[in-house]
Amino acid sequence: MKLSTKHLLGIKDLTKEDIQLILSTAEQFKEVLQRPVKKVPSLRDITIVNLFYENSTRTRMSFELAERRLSADVLNFTASSSSAAKGETLLDTVNNILSMKVDMVVMRHSASGAPHFLAKHIPAAIVNAGDGINEHPTQALLDAFSMREKLGKLEGLKVAIIGDIMHSRVALSNMYLLRKMGAEILVVGPPTLIPKYISEALGVRVTYNLQEALKWCDVANVLRIQLERQNQPLFSSLREYNLAYGIKRKMLENLGKDIVIMHPGPINRGVELDSDVADGPYSIILNQVENGVAVRMAALYLLAGRES
Repeated sequence: MKLSTKHLLGIKDLTKEDIQLILSTAEQFKEVLQRPVKKVPSLRDITIVNLFYENSTRTRMSFELAERRLSADVLNFTASSSSAAKGETLLDTVNNILSMKVDMVVMRHSASGAPHFLAKHIPAAIVNAGDGINEHPTQALLDAFSMREKLGKLEGLKVAIIGDIMHSRVALSNMYLLRKMGAEILVVGPPTLIPKYISEALGVRVTYNLQEALKWCDVANVLRIQLERQNQPLFSSLREYNLAYGIKRKMLENLGKDIVIMHPGPINRGVELDSDVADGPYSIILNQVENGVAVRMAALYLLAGRES
């Protein structure tokens, strides 16, 4: 089977079959990653450039490790130490890179739509590693993989997405994916951090009550408060946010059931999650990090035209 698309720009563009194909291919690559020799020659003839105009640690390292595990040739580009800092345009930068015969571009950019712009102008396959407040498709895929691995299914799961919904590309990609796969979604947070028309636009339920959400859900996917994206204060203080929406160990122990705690990272400890929750038995946060490599291997492999 092959993907229905040449690029991975967002979950919005993928079919349910595309998602299932990526997740099932990721299962095969996760088995590879458990072996003593974790490298396969699958993309030995492919050159990939990591084009990061925005700071990143986990996503960039995860993509680079996935590329090297597949034996691809890897180029790393950081805007702050390149000609982009001297005023070179995005298109000029990429055309210069493509003249080096690059097959695939993994791109993170602070402008929503930047990967879509590139996809219209250059022949290489584009992978969106996060664009502005739009989408972060591989994070949603690894989140889905982690949920399915832990709970055995996606269809019918009750997933609460908690925190800074307004500024989160992870939230948007998760909502698109989970709805396509038949899960129920509840978004939770302060009214100032939840877009007004999200319920009508995306078909999700909204609550401002954390306790209600935790009692309802099977999975709590907790988002980072993105202060760097907020142009004005949207809540009184981080301490007040923690009192109203921070998840604490005692809170989980009093639910009378087990739920799964997830977080895309980086965690603001003591704000959205207390440390004994992030590091505790309910958390699969480190599993998400591990699964990210397998999922990104699967996406790159399939986008390179390989069949699963």
